[in-house]
Amino acid sequence: MKKNGSFIISLDFELIWGVFDTVDLRKKEQYFLNTRKVIPQVLSLFEEYNIHATWASVGMLFNNDWTEWQKNIPVGKPQYVSNSLSSYSYVKKINKTGNLDLFFAPEIIREINNCHGQEIATHTYSHYYCLEQGQDLESFKQDLSIALRLAKESGIEITSLVFPRNQINSEYLKVCADLGINNVRSNPDTWYWEDTNKDGLKTKIVRTADAYLPLGKKTYAYSDLIPLTGLPLKQKASRFFRPVESNSLLRKLKINRIKKEMEYAARNGEIYHLWWHPHNFGEKPKESIKDLKVLIHHFVELRSKFGIQSLNMMELGNIIN
Repeated sequence: MKKNGSFIISLDFELIWGVFDTVDLRKKEQYFLNTRKVIPQVLSLFEEYNIHATWASVGMLFNNDWTEWQKNIPVGKPQYVSNSLSSYSYVKKINKTGNLDLFFAPEIIREINNCHGQEIATHTYSHYYCLEQGQDLESFKQDLSIALRLAKESGIEITSLVFPRNQINSEYLKVCADLGINNVRSNPDTWYWEDTNKDGLKTKIVRTADAYLPLGKKTYAYSDLIPLTGLPLKQKASRFFRPVESNSLLRKLKINRIKKEMEYAARNGEIYHLWWHPHNFGEKPKESIKDLKVLIHHFVELRSKFGIQSLNMMELGNIIN
């Protein structure tokens, strides 16, 4: 019997912890405050239209303040060769008396967790980079253990993980499984997603073009998800939902590409996995919500016509396993 298609959404919830090495916080404060404001709007849409999603949250967001953050510093911090990648080194450079809302969000995580169909996953504790020089398996294990402990103390059992910056280290999957992680998001099966910690100019150009031009199939069959004994299920991402473009033509092309891919999954009983960061809505929140509504309304039509279902990563994993 033919399976109905599945529409998966995952969001990498980070605030400043995901981009501290690339942005000037003094210039981005409103950007992250907008991010906090837009999340309840996204949740409201998800609840209204019964959209399920996975929110891979950086563990540091679970802290209430800097005192708690200090208590949760692991003994074995990652020793990156590039010190600029370390969130612990970053904190030493900033004024910790600033706006706590830019660094911590336990109340937002609770709000997400209380919303029907939403899964809280982990994005590691410190936005840990698993392919950067200097880090190792033991520091990764300590980092992930803290993230899972803080979630559990909040009444949340985490079973899914998204690797920061999509740096998937296959050697670390066993550690994930041993700590109770059953699902991880993996990258698309295409050459320009193979090496995520060394993005050359050609790779960046093709990834950008891929958002607007038909550069390959993005949906995949259920049979492509192969459970391996003792390891988490690797769930392939399909498409990154890029921030709203200033160019109206590119914006329209992007939305139409996603709609066509969603329809292909619905018609052919395949999986389509869309992902983004909540802070991608921080620059143009009104326009971002408008575009999300377009996609959700399209999904509702496809659900009515073809029976495509909305699932989070945990739910898809339960079906496959």
